[in-house]
Amino acid sequence: MSHDHSHSHGPGEACAHDHGHDDHNSPEYIQKTIKKYLMVGGILFGGTVLTVLMYYVHIPSVAITIAVALLIASVKAGFVAGVFMHLSDERKMIYGVLLCTVFFLIGLMALTIWAMHDQPFQTMIGGKPA
Repeated sequence: MSHDHSHSHGPGEACAHDHGHDDHNSPEYIQKTIKKYLMVGGILFGGTVLTVLMYYVHIPSVAITIAVALLIASVKAGFVAGVFMHLSDERKMIYGVLLCTVFFLIGLMALTIWAMHDQPFQTMIGGKPA
């Protein structure tokens, strides 16, 4: 007698097969996620406290004051984007988009520099042909 080992997963039934990703309903995964969110929440709270404390520190240069404020804000924004927006899970795609952006930025800057002294045909500069 042969037994049929095929089965289906109906609504509400968890799939016990390992498909190369974490089971998002497992207690271990939930604990890990909660720990990560609490850590990032602590970092954001610490960054906010640091921002408030920096108000009381006298820095003679406005440029350095702005740089410090932007550094703190950028670190906090990076944690928010990476964890709460789940961008840290999409590294391959983000690096691909970043690589394309850098490629086209370099290309456009190179074209701009290459054409910087190129005058259109029959252009008059100071009453004389270019």
